[in-house]
Amino acid sequence: MTINQPLVSLCFILLAAIGNLGCSAQPTANNTMSHSPAAELDFTQPQVFRFDNHQGASGEHKVSPDQQYTEQSGYGFDLQTHPTNNNDPFYFSVAVPEGNYRVIVEFGHATLASTNTLRAELRRLYVKDLTTAAGEFIQRSFIVNIRNGLLQAPELNAPGATRVTLKELEQHRLHWDNKLTLEFNGAAPQVRSISLQQVNVPTVYLVGDSTVTDQPYEPAASWGQMLPYFFTAPLFKGEIAIANHAESGETMKSFITAGRFAKVLERMKAGDYLLIQFGHNDQKKQWPQTYVEATTTYKDYLNVFIAEARLRGATPVLITSMQRRTFNDQGKIVNSHGLYPQAVREVAREKNITLIDLDKMSVKLYEALGVNKAPLAFNDNGKDATHHNNYGAYQLARCVTESIRQSSLALAAQLSNQPAYHPAQPDPVEQFVLAPSPQASSLRPDGN
Repeated sequence: MTINQPLVSLCFILLAAIGNLGCSAQPTANNTMSHSPAAELDFTQPQVFRFDNHQGASGEHKVSPDQQYTEQSGYGFDLQTHPTNNNDPFYFSVAVPEGNYRVIVEFGHATLASTNTLRAELRRLYVKDLTTAAGEFIQRSFIVNIRNGLLQAPELNAPGATRVTLKELEQHRLHWDNKLTLEFNGAAPQVRSISLQQVNVPTVYLVGDSTVTDQPYEPAASWGQMLPYFFTAPLFKGEIAIANHAESGETMKSFITAGRFAKVLERMKAGDYLLIQFGHNDQKKQWPQTYVEATTTYKDYLNVFIAEARLRGATPVLITSMQRRTFNDQGKIVNSHGLYPQAVREVAREKNITLIDLDKMSVKLYEALGVNKAPLAFNDNGKDATHHNNYGAYQLARCVTESIRQSSLALAAQLSNQPAYHPAQPDPVEQFVLAPSPQASSLRPDGN
């Protein structure tokens, strides 16, 4: 009998990883739901928060401009912000249980024109440059996924953990708490009402590293946090949730040992999707505890993620990692990923899985921008050759959504109306405008 040595090794590693979940001493998420008026609201029915002088009907809650979010109030303006006459960005939060929520935002003002950009949670983009005239009101509908760090408690003496093991810098971030947070931004943001309702809709789970995750601070950004924008639509048209579980510095091994994959699998149901992009960090031999070799263990771990998704009736999608910005003297991108992209292509072909070849598309994108302009798509004014800024992340998200549109995935029907995209003809960087979030940092994302 022939023994597949990489698979045997993988089994031992996975068993050890699962066993380690219960004894980790690293920081974990504190996600006990606090008692508040919002916690008592019935989110199976629409809960409407009004910001104008309209007298609220049943199920409507009037919000004054100075109402701040507290655990006791359960909803209000957050992060020490509130609407101002200076058109400053502001945050509004509502305490909610874990799940997917249909959010309907009515933009506009009775006497003022407005220009609106809206993000949710940790800078997930949903609305970009929506304008209204004075007295005009426009609604947008989208789904926001809310999660916490809790895991189902394992049975007595069974291996496992009760919480996802988060990094210290992840503590108290907006995508691991018990509230739904909206960021209102743009040249002149104006909101008349917000409606929230918990819904059961298909969820697209993203797993990966810093090039996928919801980056917490400007100027860094990743394609995963731009993706929701392309599923936002007029009233009751956006019916897909994006749950971005990717995190900076992660590999497939560490994603399992920290309980991140367990969290995804607990929530996953038939009809969901799992978009898988690992490779930037998995290829690092200098990280011996998480290194996987391209033609053997890397493919084996990809197969584990695929099998777990299919076991639950979800559709896995493989994504090759985008290249780093490594130009040669001829203005061509040098492959910094070795055999890893080809390994992803081979697994996709072997398992009959949709492939999004971000590796090839990123090369076309960077070379189209050229040596001088390509840095304008990257973090830290181009000093960072791995992580992107808002422009670069938006272009890569367009690559992803164009691939989805051209695929046979049912997910393609949920995309909003966008023109076809060709990475060799990117949006002009000089014309790209996206209001930056107030949260900024010079801290470089983990991984490279």
